[in-house]
Amino acid sequence: MRERRQRLIKLVSAAAFLAIIAVVVAVIVSQSGSSSNGSGGGTDLSGVGKVNAELKGLPQNGAVLGNPAAKATLVEFGDLQCSTCQFYAENVLPGIISGPVRAGKAKIDFRPVEVIGPQSVPAAAAAEAAGQQGRFWSYIEVFYANQGGENSGYVTSDFLTAVAKAAGVPNIAKWNQDRKSPRWDKVIADDINQFRRLGFSGTPSFAIQSGSGPVKAIPGQAGTTVLSGGQLEAAIKQAG
Repeated sequence: MRERRQRLIKLVSAAAFLAIIAVVVAVIVSQSGSSSNGSGGGTDLSGVGKVNAELKGLPQNGAVLGNPAAKATLVEFGDLQCSTCQFYAENVLPGIISGPVRAGKAKIDFRPVEVIGPQSVPAAAAAEAAGQQGRFWSYIEVFYANQGGENSGYVTSDFLTAVAKAAGVPNIAKWNQDRKSPRWDKVIADDINQFRRLGFSGTPSFAIQSGSGPVKAIPGQAGTTVLSGGQLEAAIKQAG
């Protein structure tokens, strides 16, 4: 845990001292597997306008964000309960989305996995169901913006439904039926198996795919190691 914290600190410049503090706190909470304050997770959601602005005009195809024809695919393995994943969603990935993704040079494929605890599974299924209606990324971004304490019990049906509505899922009745489908058990199991085969053990973890080639761990990404936005962009550039 000490090595992971030190690695995170190195990713942020001295000029961004407050961001460094935020990362360290995120890692401590993520590694502890429990919440320190239990905040978030309510049904009066925030951050929706910011999410809409960030994703405006970008294609959402299932769990993939960006131009389907983009050669480079950044694959993120994340847990919706993970506080470090939340930090990345709010502070690192926006640069990737506004840069190579919006430019059509890359797309991002999010693979939800269970690392934090059992509540991560219904959260993942809810996101996958939103993806059936073209709102996967809107769903996970709104979820992160309103994330509660890890394993604190906030992932309720009411919360998941509130996120779906805020994310603009068109048919809530269909979404509600889809998220309860047993098909997601296999999807999530397949993703966690690939996650482990790539040598990952912590979230978020990133891999890269060039065209229809194999999905490969980005150099430097293994175990619980974290990557900077610059490393992610370099991997995208090389794959594209």
